[in-house]
Amino acid sequence: MTAYAELAAVTNFSFLRGASHPSEMVDRAGALGLTAIGIADRNSLAGVVRAHDAAKRRKGIRLLVGTRLVTLEGFEAIAYPTDRTAYGRLCRLLSDGNRKAKKGDCLLHFEDLLGASAGQMLIALPPRILDDDFVLRLAHLARKAPARTFLGAANHLHGDAPRRLGTLAELAEQSGAPLVAVNDALYHIPERRRLADILTCIREKCTLAEAGFRLEVNAECHLKSPDDMARLFASHPQAIARSLEIVQACRFSLDELKYEYPDEPVPPGKSPQEHLAHLTWEGARRRYPKRKYPAGIPDDIVKRLRDELAIIDKLDFARYFLTVHDIVAYARECGILCQGRGSAANSAVCYCLGITEVDPNKTQLLFARFISQARGEPPDIDVDFEHERREEVIQYIYKRYGRHRAAICATVIHYRSRRAIGEVGKVLGLTSDITAALSKTVWGSHGGGIVDDQIRQAGLDPRNPAIRQAVELAAEITGFPRHLSQHVGGFVLTRERLDDTVPIGNAAMDDRTFIEWDKDDIDTIGLMKVDVLALGMLSCIKRALTLLKLHHNRHFPTLADLPQDDPAVYEMLSRADSIGVFQVESRAQMSMLPRLKPREFYDLVIEVAIVRPGPIQG
Repeated sequence: MTAYAELAAVTNFSFLRGASHPSEMVDRAGALGLTAIGIADRNSLAGVVRAHDAAKRRKGIRLLVGTRLVTLEGFEAIAYPTDRTAYGRLCRLLSDGNRKAKKGDCLLHFEDLLGASAGQMLIALPPRILDDDFVLRLAHLARKAPARTFLGAANHLHGDAPRRLGTLAELAEQSGAPLVAVNDALYHIPERRRLADILTCIREKCTLAEAGFRLEVNAECHLKSPDDMARLFASHPQAIARSLEIVQACRFSLDELKYEYPDEPVPPGKSPQEHLAHLTWEGARRRYPKRKYPAGIPDDIVKRLRDELAIIDKLDFARYFLTVHDIVAYARECGILCQGRGSAANSAVCYCLGITEVDPNKTQLLFARFISQARGEPPDIDVDFEHERREEVIQYIYKRYGRHRAAICATVIHYRSRRAIGEVGKVLGLTSDITAALSKTVWGSHGGGIVDDQIRQAGLDPRNPAIRQAVELAAEITGFPRHLSQHVGGFVLTRERLDDTVPIGNAAMDDRTFIEWDKDDIDTIGLMKVDVLALGMLSCIKRALTLLKLHHNRHFPTLADLPQDDPAVYEMLSRADSIGVFQVESRAQMSMLPRLKPREFYDLVIEVAIVRPGPIQG
């Protein structure tokens, strides 16, 4: 049986180009018996973690992590790093190109590609019409990276395929870039060709009738079996064998990415854990002063702190806690109201550090909900800041760690049903009133598939071929990534260069940068994030505190200084008089509140949890 590896495959993370998910590409490659598959999206590594995860689950299929470098001169080459150092060089190349451009673009020159070529296996992809510029640059690249530069050739059964293969074989011999077989796959199965055409039209802003030569002429851009590829390259068998040579040379795997949290500044002679313990006990003495606790810090709090510090030490999370403490301390110094929330409220250490305001001496919360040795997950400390001043905190983090070591993680914006039916209908030439009628049948932003009864309710005929086609294609594109955006505030911080691990790019907002991986991706790789979130209610509270000081001479510098356990508050809530009260002002919440008895904290927690998804999961 022939052995072959497909080394030119894009996914739907080559936005509006690839017509299959990374996992679909990997699974199909395994089912076809390919030795390996190389995922190389356009100037991006955004989809490689999902492909990596699929390959680990699938087993029996090797994944090559790379990218399709597209230069401003029109020269294209796929780069696969041979080792960890070369991978870091590739990430920095993409980061540099991203940082020179507006969000979503990557500006690379041919000289940039040459400068980052060390350690890369390079497959140059010829344009449809070979010109002198391509020939000269191919020869230049082959001289710069000898034995690591190849010329990719695809046979999509066009009428001139035999002649073109012969021409490319001659060019490969002349330039010193040996011919390697690729299929330049845009999708995992032939049936996705229709969707690929739709994506092309959306990208080119034209209808299907207007697309012309911008579309592929057939459905051959799908993954093929080794035997099928061998038949297509029967006159050039070495081109098949070279795909395996490239695989053997590429030893890098995403499993090699070792995350190291930044070293926090600690006093000389102390370790991060020792410094964290010092700050924790210092904070405990402030939280439980002698005037209120003559016997000192309560025994149960001492035990909790010792237990928590022991787990933090064992799991090596001290530096993470010090980072959050540093950010909160900066905000407090600047008079920016902030408040830790979520599972971190289960931690006595967080309370003593001033990150949260829930006194563990008055509650019976579970630290295991926050950190558990059994789960093996990193802690997740969510801190809310006044939304009007959070940007000051964000810029402090960038300045503190540098743009090369700090960035916000991404959020993948996906196609939802309404957007999908709107864009697909436009491509198919449906009038705006028809697409509007179809989109109104979808409830909410996500929605499922549109069923026949919904189409009839919109006054349309579900048997109409154009309507049927639009609905089917919209269902296929739903869930596809449209573009990357920045997370609401999840920062990834590293000890060494972050752009050695993942490309960094510009956000739409000024002075914001974010990585190409989202929170699920960084969980898969094992990166930790610090959540710096914005909360409008804190801005409202800050204004209220300012007015209290101005008009009533009552000064509350932080939320901790506010009166606790105010009976009037519980009496108000028990009457469901909660208009304007954050978290409990919705109609569903207000219907629960009359059951609340004054001063019963746990009743309030339970009743919030009934309506709020986060607390009830906890």
